[in-house]
Amino acid sequence: MSAPACPKCDSKEATKSGVINERQRFRCKACGYHYTVAKVGREVNPYYVVKALQLYIEGVSYREIERLLGVSHVSVMNWVKKYGVKAPRQTDYHPTYKILNQKELAEFFQKPENLKSAGLVVTELGDKYMMIRWERFRAG
Repeated sequence: MSAPACPKCDSKEATKSGVINERQRFRCKACGYHYTVAKVGREVNPYYVVKALQLYIEGVSYREIERLLGVSHVSVMNWVKKYGVKAPRQTDYHPTYKILNQKELAEFFQKPENLKSAGLVVTELGDKYMMIRWERFRAG
């Protein structure tokens, strides 16, 4: 049995280092990190990681991403930190979004008044679509 790659440094050089919770533990020879074999069925699908990061960049808050994708806002914060994603500073515009099914999306695009003014992105969200639109903050 060859050891799985180290999650910290990606090295393939590891030695067995005991058993914890009935799972084999390894110690990386390169960096000294201890790790176990990945749990089956507990990993988040990369699709949700990518979608969460896209939404974050578009200005959607961590809690809103949690509600939309069904993943913890803490997980989203960890992914943002892990991948070094920085959202651009937004002062004049703020995003609003709607979740639409295919029929609603088609009806939206059939109305010419909905196609005027830039600042609209549509992204797949499972079996639905998310439409993000930017609006200027209005001086009150």
